[in-house]
Amino acid sequence: MRTVIGLTENVTFISSGKRKKYVAKIDTGADVSSIDEKLAKSLKIGPPVRSTMIRSANGRKKRRIVRTDVVIHRKRMRVEFSLADRQGMKYRVLIGKNILRRGFFIDPNEK
Repeated sequence: MRTVIGLTENVTFISSGKRKKYVAKIDTGADVSSIDEKLAKSLKIGPPVRSTMIRSANGRKKRRIVRTDVVIHRKRMRVEFSLADRQGMKYRVLIGKNILRRGFFIDPNEK
């Protein structure tokens, strides 16, 4: 069964036994979810497990990938996030297809 989510969602990061909640933007065009580098560091997420080339609106760039546990709508998952500089952006966390494929359906009217 799929879980219906909106264009933004609360995401709880679980790191070092602590839980921190953030609002994330849903991005169906992103293959891999991303998190702001400084936020990942403050949450003690890491170390990076690999690097990959990411294509974005700013061109192609090599990014480090970390794994962490997150909870979205009571679904706990171990997932990968690319580290990005998202300081000037409204949302410091972006949820991409690597998470959305795990049974989420997007309804733009969902709050």
